[in-house]
Amino acid sequence: MDWTITEQSDIGQRLDKHLAGKLPDLSRSRLQDLVRDGHVTLNGRPTKASTALKAGDAVSITIPEATPVEVVAQDIPLEILFEDKDILVLNKPPGLVVHPAAGNPDGTLVNALLHHCDDLSGIGGEMRPGIVHRLDKDTSGCMVVAKNDIAHRRLTEAFSERRLSKIYLAAINGVPKDKSGRIQNMIGRHPVDRKRMAILYDGAGKEAVTEWEQLSVYKDAALIRCKLLTGRTHQIRVHMKESLGFPILGDPIYGHPSRQKVPTTRLMLHAWKLSFHHPIHDQPLKFEATVPVEYGPWMAK
Repeated sequence: MDWTITEQSDIGQRLDKHLAGKLPDLSRSRLQDLVRDGHVTLNGRPTKASTALKAGDAVSITIPEATPVEVVAQDIPLEILFEDKDILVLNKPPGLVVHPAAGNPDGTLVNALLHHCDDLSGIGGEMRPGIVHRLDKDTSGCMVVAKNDIAHRRLTEAFSERRLSKIYLAAINGVPKDKSGRIQNMIGRHPVDRKRMAILYDGAGKEAVTEWEQLSVYKDAALIRCKLLTGRTHQIRVHMKESLGFPILGDPIYGHPSRQKVPTTRLMLHAWKLSFHHPIHDQPLKFEATVPVEYGPWMAK
C-alpha cells in the first residue's frame, strides 16, 4: 500500500499517528512493530515511528502474512457457546490454564484453540487466538476470544471502556450482614506476598468495582451474584475476602479450603453470564455458561 503526504493536517504529524488514522483496524503497537521491522518505508527507506512527516513524503507499508506460533495445537475438548469467523465464546472448565507459561507449556486453552480454529487470520502478526480477557485457572465459565486483529482490538476497547456485562457466581465461606452492595476501591499487587492481590490504601493500584447480591445460603455459606464493572486480577476473590470478610470456597490463596464450612473440590467461582456487542457488526450478544453441578445445593434454594 503506497501513498504520498499531501494533506496539510498530515504535515508534521508523527508517522505512527498518521498510520493509525490511515489504518484504523491495526493497533498502534502493531503499527509500531511494522515500522520497527522495516515493513514501513518513507521515501523508499526504513524509518522510525516518531518521524515527523513532510509534504511530498512517499509512504509505503507491507503487511506480512501471519506467521505460525511455536505453541503446539492440542486436541483438548472445548464447550463452544458461539462461533463465527471473528469471535469464539466458550465455557471454560475449571483447571484449564488460559496461556502457556513456564509452569504450563502445553495443555492450555490456547493450545486447544489452535487445534479447534482453522480460520485464524492472525493477532499482532501471529497465527494465534486473541485472548481478550482471562479467567484464573480454577475459574470456570464464559470467555470470548478474537480470531483476527480487528475483532481483538475492538473487544479490548469494549472491555477497557466497560461496554459489556460480566456476571459471576461465587460461593463464599460465610454470610454477609447485608444482602447486597457495591464494593469500590483500589486493587494492586500485595506488598509482601507477590502471588496475591490486595486492596491498597496508599493511592497505588487500579480502581476495582464489584456490585454484589446474595442469592441463597447453604450450611452458613452464601452464594453471591457478582457484577464486575472492572476486570482486575483476582478482583472477586479479593473483594469477597477483604470487603465482605469471607473468602470464596475452595480458594487456596485467599482462604483455607481445609477449614471451610462446606467442602468443595474446586474454586467456587463461575463466570455465569457475558453480554457485549459483536465487534464487527455490532449486534447485541448474550451468553450463559451452565451452572456447574457443584452449585446445586445453593441453586436448589
